[in-house]
Order: sequence, then C-alpha cells, then structure tokens
Amino acid sequence: MVPLILVLLLALLLFGAGFALKALWWIAVIVLVLWLLGFLVRPTASGGRRGRWYRW
Repeated sequence: MVPLILVLLLALLLFGAGFALKALWWIAVIVLVLWLLGFLVRPTASGGRRGRWYRW
C-alpha cells in the first residue's frame, strides 16, 4: 500500500511540475514578445534619435 501511495505522490508531483514549467514557458514567450515590441516601437527622443522605452 505504501509503495502505491509513493508512486501516486511522485506522479502527482511530476505532473504539477510539468504543468508549472509549461506555464512558465508561455509566460516567458509572452514577455519576450512584449519586450521585442517595446524595443521596435519605442518613441523618438529629442534630436531625432531613438529614446529608451524602459524606465531604468
């Protein structure tokens, strides 16, 4: 009985980790697309050169 519970807990843990990693990959892709859009569509600063689109 104990080995069955351990196997089920391991399967649950691996499924949860897999789902979390897949969600993190999607979040990383969305952030990358937003960063690229912000980099390409940044406003022009005084003097005609491109300004920074971020605040730091």
